[in-house]
Amino acid sequence: MQRNDRSVKAGRILRCAMLAGLTGGFAEILWIALYGSLTSGSSVEVARQVTATVFQPLAAWPVAPLIGIAIHLALSVILAVVFVRLVWIPFALSLRGGTGLLITVGTLVAVWAVNFLVVLPVVNPSFVALMPYWITLFSKALFGASMAWSLRNSYTPRLP
Repeated sequence: MQRNDRSVKAGRILRCAMLAGLTGGFAEILWIALYGSLTSGSSVEVARQVTATVFQPLAAWPVAPLIGIAIHLALSVILAVVFVRLVWIPFALSLRGGTGLLITVGTLVAVWAVNFLVVLPVVNPSFVALMPYWITLFSKALFGASMAWSLRNSYTPRLP
């Protein structure tokens, strides 16, 4: 494969991964907005707490929820790029049927476990208390399912 062909392929993979991350990230945003609209929860406060987790001084700013959404989407893209590089590409040809979906959702559930059971209780305990665990777990599983769907429809390596 020529150098230019590699860069074209790398660019295609990066675009697919970014799209998958945004798909997953927006799926979570919609789920949390739905949950907030049906309960006394506040999706605006969730976005503000994302900002507080990363940049505590900015959490009091009026635009903190928008910053939180931007942070969430940026982290979603980073997560998808890492996932595509470490999991999807090496195993994509062997992911038949629902296997890709299961692996992707399982990976995102593992990310949820690290976030909600290890990192956030130390870094921002108030974030953990905003919603029931099952809501946040379903949110991450929805991210995984959306990301798997996006990857299956946008990036499947061709057989040699």
